[in-house]
Amino acid sequence: MGNSPGKALENPQGEEDDESSFTCEICIEPTLPSKKFKNANICRHAFCQDCIAKYIEVKVQDNTAKIDCPEPSCQFYLDPLICRPMVSPDLFSSWCDLLCESSLLGSERSYCPNRNCMALVLNECRGNVKKSKCPNCKQLFCFQCQTVWHAGYQCEESEQIRDRNDVLFGQLVERKKWTRCPACGQCIERLVGCSLVKCSFQIQIRQPCFKRLPFVSFSTTFFPHS
Repeated sequence: MGNSPGKALENPQGEEDDESSFTCEICIEPTLPSKKFKNANICRHAFCQDCIAKYIEVKVQDNTAKIDCPEPSCQFYLDPLICRPMVSPDLFSSWCDLLCESSLLGSERSYCPNRNCMALVLNECRGNVKKSKCPNCKQLFCFQCQTVWHAGYQCEESEQIRDRNDVLFGQLVERKKWTRCPACGQCIERLVGCSLVKCSFQIQIRQPCFKRLPFVSFSTTFFPHS
């Protein structure tokens, strides 16, 4: 349990003496051999049990079912049964729930980002869903990036949203149906007239597709209305 059969077992690294103290590779503290984490002899990296327990807690909070060994070069997963004595019963139960969900459900699922909720949400529409409402706490969130709903911003931009004014402006962009210039990122609204518009940086954009056009002189080139 916890490791796929397709991965070959690696040899014990260095055949370390289990009776000697060691330095944990996470907290960099000397540790007694009785506190050393042993991943069912699948891999023998030098981690203390306390650090592994905290590592598991963070991963479960992030809704990670199969938890990798903390060693970056290691390709094995932590064995839940071996880790069970090191974590609280509630944490172990949550981990088991994640493992069951990942085994029984397809990829079309997400989790409410509210730390007090974290409910499982399924994509029943079978489409490219983004804006979603948690059925449990009713909070709006992005199904794709699993963050609080970032109105007016793309998923890759949502991590940069920290100020409340940014959130309010994003909601205004969504409500007014403004579109961002693909070149400079400025918001654009066409009220009337030609389908060709310019942003504040004089970049020419064609509506409604909002594709950037090559620079041309208005004195020699004409664009028909859409």
